[in-house]
Amino acid sequence: MKAMNRLGIISSAVVAAALLFANGASATDKTIHITLITKDPDNHFWTAMVEGAKEAAKGQNVEITVAAGRDQSDADGQIQAIEYAVSRGDDAILIANNGPAVNEAVKKAQAAGLYVLALDTPFSPTKLVAATLASDNYEAGQLIGKWTAATLGGKKATIAMLDLFADKVVSIDWQRDHGFLNGMGVKTKDPQVNGREDKTGKYSGGDYEIICNGATNGAEDGGRTVMENCLSINPKINVVFSANETSGVGAVQALKAAGIKDALVVSIDGSCRGVKAVASGDFGALSQQYPSAMGRFGVKAVIDHIRNHAEPVNSKGVDFVNTGITLVTDKPVAEMKSIDSKKGAELCW
Repeated sequence: MKAMNRLGIISSAVVAAALLFANGASATDKTIHITLITKDPDNHFWTAMVEGAKEAAKGQNVEITVAAGRDQSDADGQIQAIEYAVSRGDDAILIANNGPAVNEAVKKAQAAGLYVLALDTPFSPTKLVAATLASDNYEAGQLIGKWTAATLGGKKATIAMLDLFADKVVSIDWQRDHGFLNGMGVKTKDPQVNGREDKTGKYSGGDYEIICNGATNGAEDGGRTVMENCLSINPKINVVFSANETSGVGAVQALKAAGIKDALVVSIDGSCRGVKAVASGDFGALSQQYPSAMGRFGVKAVIDHIRNHAEPVNSKGVDFVNTGITLVTDKPVAEMKSIDSKKGAELCW
């Protein structure tokens, strides 16, 4: 993230968020104990978030305990981590939640006096926790949707939708899905459920047909399997939306195995692996998020709350503190701000 500062391309939302926590805390104050709970112990998105949190904790007399679910489907592991934080007598929890199954555990933690903030993934309801620090997942989908529509140049869009989950509702899932479709000019029908839109109709550039909506669980093998199933329905798919890069990589594997080279694959995350996929042409475009900033801002928000009695202030027009999003592509389109894969590589994680 130091590279981001050098390049000076952080969105105004990120700058505004950073200013919210300008007041530093004395390292001589009582030690603050924070548990940071991510969705996955190994994925680079979450490890970057942890690194950002630890960076913010340096010299601040803050101790961070890191925990995670087994993967993005594991709510029980997160509930156990919350219970451990309570039993240890921690001061705060920063959590990227794995769905509403963790809500009751969060309420119990709050009743025990822990300050709880959401990172990356808003809770449902959002106001369950004191604040959410995240990128705009709807905007992330919208950016790659607009890019896709413009790049097609009026051609029919034959679409595969690779979403995250089939067995639970997580806000980032439908926000990214709906943002992409709306960015393309496709109307969605159910505000919080994927797959309810008309399967055929008009997008902003011409006709569209949605061949499939598949749940990948955010995994590479899930992306590959869903893509194989979609191609078995219609091998002429030329647009692939993947809700995260890992599933997008699996989709690319399936497309290559089927001999399909010209499909537009777009995704959301912004890791170094994903940026390399843009550079190689495997991904046409990518919405880059900044998990390190989420971790940093989360720790700073806890410090400000405990030592300065201050609360995070939501970014303008949204109910969260916006940590920024950037479109990465080597095939820019008119009237859309973007950076190329070279600059994306300087910002990746």
